[in-house]
Amino acid sequence: MKAMKIFSVGLIAAFAILAGCKEDSKKAIKTEPITFTKEGELSIYKAKSDSLIAKYNIEIAESDYETQTGLMYRESMEPDQGMLFIFPDVLFHSFYMKNTKIPLDLIFIDDELRIASYKENAQPLDETGLSSEVPVQYVLELNAGQLKQYSLEIGDRIEFKRMK
Repeated sequence: MKAMKIFSVGLIAAFAILAGCKEDSKKAIKTEPITFTKEGELSIYKAKSDSLIAKYNIEIAESDYETQTGLMYRESMEPDQGMLFIFPDVLFHSFYMKNTKIPLDLIFIDDELRIASYKENAQPLDETGLSSEVPVQYVLELNAGQLKQYSLEIGDRIEFKRMK
């Protein structure tokens, strides 16, 4: 009988804890929208003529956390904005669109700041790997359609400067 009372008290305590957890899970999580923070400027030049093609305000992703999250959870990005990923070494890099809500063009850039490869119109929330296919040190993410709009090609080059 004593074991039954202990079991009953334990069962009641477990239900109370679960009920409390259930109530907590119903509370709305308040999060602030992630907004763009200008950290630099980037220009793209045509390889053949060395003429300026486009200019962008950029956020820079260098830390492990920044490179892993990138543009995740963003609702939108202005046409003149992008994110530049800077890696410490020249390697093959692969990206995916997990938790990324906007379609993007991914431009893979070598250590000489030349476009080495690209992926057009990466679809939101798609977890398929998007490989650089060649070793690169930088990746530029822009709104989908920018590659076509500016007729960007392998060999075109970039320049960027950080804000102070």
